[in-house]
Amino acid sequence: MARLFDARTLDFDENFAKFLAEPRGAVEDVAETVRDVIADIRANGGEAVARYTAQFDELVLDPTTLQSDNVDLHRLAHACPDDLKEAVDFAADRIAAYHEKQWPEDHEFVDDAGVQLGWRWTALDSVGVYVPGGLASYPSSVLMNAVPAKIAGVERVAMVAPAPKGQLAPAVAYAALKAGVDEYYPIGGAQAVAALAFGAGRLKPVDKIVGPGNAYVAEAKRQVFGQVGIDTIAGPSEILVIADETANPDWIAADLLSQSEHDASSQSILISTSKAVVNSVDEAVEKQLKSLSTEARARQAWDTHGAFILVEDLSAAAAIANQIAAEHLELAIQDPESLLASIKHAGAVFLGHHTPEALGDYVTGSNHVLPTSRAARFSSGLGLYDFLKRMSVQKAGPEGFAALAPAALRLAEAEGLPAHARSVSIRTNKG
Repeated sequence: MARLFDARTLDFDENFAKFLAEPRGAVEDVAETVRDVIADIRANGGEAVARYTAQFDELVLDPTTLQSDNVDLHRLAHACPDDLKEAVDFAADRIAAYHEKQWPEDHEFVDDAGVQLGWRWTALDSVGVYVPGGLASYPSSVLMNAVPAKIAGVERVAMVAPAPKGQLAPAVAYAALKAGVDEYYPIGGAQAVAALAFGAGRLKPVDKIVGPGNAYVAEAKRQVFGQVGIDTIAGPSEILVIADETANPDWIAADLLSQSEHDASSQSILISTSKAVVNSVDEAVEKQLKSLSTEARARQAWDTHGAFILVEDLSAAAAIANQIAAEHLELAIQDPESLLASIKHAGAVFLGHHTPEALGDYVTGSNHVLPTSRAARFSSGLGLYDFLKRMSVQKAGPEGFAALAPAALRLAEAEGLPAHARSVSIRTNKG
């Protein structure tokens, strides 16, 4: 059973802080194992990737092409049911429409000194998209990562997704083709991340790696960062729901379990002003758990990491929500817009009783790659801008140079950089 906290008690802050600090996810140290895998890929390239793939996925790859005769993206996509294809198409179109609105503008201006300044946005040349396998197939993850990349103008999108024994979900294959993925390699794990970062066989290195994965994938992304860019180090899934007396307990229970079923490390929290709502949701969760095919991991997540929090009012609820900085935040209250202004930290916010988090996972168009583990305090979800970079531009004519040169010269001298100083003074005929 999930734990119950009462924010009105004197020891709440201390007890809840301990709860938030409890570890979730893999606790074993995977850093050394990942370091060895990366070193192996760097030294042995495609041969090492093929060896790991045979060991972990029982799939034979050509070490040069990193392809298998047993995995054909077009053949697999053809096997995707028509109604599922329609759902993928619907989601892809909405994701594209949402992210097209995020286009930033180039800018140029001339300041008071006559110096021309501005910035330009340009797309990355290449991106690697990691799509997890294992417990479920995730065509939505393909769309959320690849669609914005192609809209941004990324010329080369290389997707990796493990295909154990040659099995890849047809919906994942169809989503990859729909999103415009340029290359696909049936590989996964830390070895796939290393191959994207450093190259292996015909897989050339990419400039940035995006997409979630297990603890080994997350650690590999951490270790290759600097060689390539990464989106984030994703942790276990999270949902926080703020509910008042107008909320439907059965709906809230379903929303909480939508994240608990991801894996046993997921976290679901309900904050409410009503003890009656808490009790009703608790009963509904227990009832719904028994009907889930994912009951085992959902129950473990709920019992281990779930929580109820009773608060005096919605203002207190917002303050606690900002402390949690959850990946997903639902405002299941009568007037959600009135509370939104008080929310500073959340990956994505879902307003009202008819906006379950699951809509955002798939079809609102907003990206579902979001900061976890309280990272929403300082980072944002994946967006078009993650596949762009900003270059600053400046131009000084003789008058602008004359206005800026004295201060630049003085600062260069103060920092003990004579070549910097000379590059200014030489243009004044004083150097």
